[in-house]
Amino acid sequence: MIRGLFISLTLPLIPLAQASDFKHVGDFLLQAHFKLTGQQVTPIPMKPIAFSVFTDGVHIRVSAEGAEDAHSTFEIYRSDGIGRQRQGAGALEVIPGLQAMSQAGGILRHLRLCRESLTITTFPGVSDQTIVSHSIAAEPKPPQPENAEKPVKAP
Repeated sequence: MIRGLFISLTLPLIPLAQASDFKHVGDFLLQAHFKLTGQQVTPIPMKPIAFSVFTDGVHIRVSAEGAEDAHSTFEIYRSDGIGRQRQGAGALEVIPGLQAMSQAGGILRHLRLCRESLTITTFPGVSDQTIVSHSIAAEPKPPQPENAEKPVKAP
């Protein structure tokens, strides 16, 4: 009986404990969004979107700024760096970063994350198109105290 009471009282707390394990990694601003079909690259018109990125060390969560409850989750499969080739430089260099993937609804998504950028590549299941979204790191926002007053706009 006591064991059943303990389980019934602690079960609602499990999702809260898991949600608090995610730490803020950084904010990124969408810079390029395009579709690849064979050899053709088609830019997709978009408005700048800010993303917030969080991790618990196993998963990455990406959400649009101001919509933290709606997020995409990726499972980290590689954290020993990502390859990058700078323009004008011939050699491939490995920089600190990680790679993660998500598969849902027949869509495979790949995420590359480093301090400077976030790239999500989407591979729809039954399509010859690939969608690439490239974001760059945004300037960190200064932390705001919870009880700080919001600035008042002049009329």
